[in-house]
Amino acid sequence: MPPITLITGASSGIGQACAQLLPVYGFKVYPASRHHPEFPLDVTNDSSVDRLVSEIIAKEGRIDVVINNAGIVVAGAVEDTTPEEALHQFNTNLLGVLRVTRAVLPYMRRQGSGNIINIGSIGGLLAIPYQGLYSASKFALEGLTESLRLEVKQFGIQAAMIEPGDHRTALTQNRIRTAASSYGAKADRAIAQMARDEQNGPDPIGVARTVLKVLESRHPRLRYTTGPALQRAAVLLKRIAPYSLIERVMEIYYS
Repeated sequence: MPPITLITGASSGIGQACAQLLPVYGFKVYPASRHHPEFPLDVTNDSSVDRLVSEIIAKEGRIDVVINNAGIVVAGAVEDTTPEEALHQFNTNLLGVLRVTRAVLPYMRRQGSGNIINIGSIGGLLAIPYQGLYSASKFALEGLTESLRLEVKQFGIQAAMIEPGDHRTALTQNRIRTAASSYGAKADRAIAQMARDEQNGPDPIGVARTVLKVLESRHPRLRYTTGPALQRAAVLLKRIAPYSLIERVMEIYYS
């Protein structure tokens, strides 16, 4: 049987690239998103998640792979981010992953196998100014995935993180700005630099190939960083250099 695969946020970007690549290698894909005509899924809604997972189980009898890709970006200074805006950010990027994972795990435990791949971000390893709540949501996803991996391994289930750098996706156009903006032109310049990096980044098919690499591995690692070499180098530098150096580089780059 082909591995039955659920991909969230599959209407564009990384999710769409995975939905296009994986069937070529024998995976049967359910490419879900909020506006998908056949597989509608709102990861912020418990009923929506439970309904789609139940439909897949009723049709296929199993779920072998989940790629938690759905995500949004709220941009603005930490000071300008309201609790409601922060909740919106976390409700998709963290609690959305939690909802989908909770819905599929009983079936994966019963079948004694499964793969859960959470799409994080280099921004979840190296915090980005004026996207503090986005970075916070991806940092939190790192911790959730570490715990999940330790918990589910006993049932033959694998959990891993993919941490992409900037890629050309619809995330740029869909970025949500905080209602307040107390930091003026400085925040605008930083967010404009993020948009340039994204649109000058590689095609998301590279991330999809990394997903395939994880799924084909018998013993996948916890983390796979992918994307522009300089951004991946910055992650490595943070591990070995004084943070004051990293901080200064980030201040200059986003000024």
